[in-house]
Amino acid sequence: MRHFDFQFARRLMLVMVLLATAVAVTACGGSKNIRNNGGMPEAGMQGSNGQSSGMGQSRDIDVRGLEGIPKGDRHLFTDPNNPLSTRTIYFSLDSSAIPSKYSNVIQAHAQYLANHRNVHLRLEGNTDERGTREYNVALGERRAESVKQALVLSGANASQITTISYGEERPAVLGHTEAAYAKNRRVDFIYTNQ
Repeated sequence: MRHFDFQFARRLMLVMVLLATAVAVTACGGSKNIRNNGGMPEAGMQGSNGQSSGMGQSRDIDVRGLEGIPKGDRHLFTDPNNPLSTRTIYFSLDSSAIPSKYSNVIQAHAQYLANHRNVHLRLEGNTDERGTREYNVALGERRAESVKQALVLSGANASQITTISYGEERPAVLGHTEAAYAKNRRVDFIYTNQ
């Protein structure tokens, strides 16, 4: 009887490991799909250029959102020791003020844009799910415009930068916790071909 219990426990453990792996793979794949919808904007989204995106931030040689960066420069954006690898700025609740800890990130991206006049950047403003849809779209736009203004003040050319707001429609993290909300209050940097 003990042998049967051991075998049952072993099989149960194997099923649990496989289930946990499947859930993890599905969650990772799901977040990519949320952030990359093939370039079509969602209904009702506002932006200064009417375009949409597909980028999330990752430290694992993630080249999403770098389509407009020459391949020879992409290593700069994937090296975790380079401030260019930070392509998301997070905000406090109900705020469009850029936290001071991102000043070197703003400087690095502005300098890159100033030195590469043919590169274009789309700033995607996002919010957590709290607040009305209209309020969140407006807040996402204020966040994106705030980052654009900081980049321009740091040397980037305004004609290289466009903004769009997705409000609460494109969460980076699903959930109704403060940790999830904090990851969704953000502006993503998307380097495009135009």
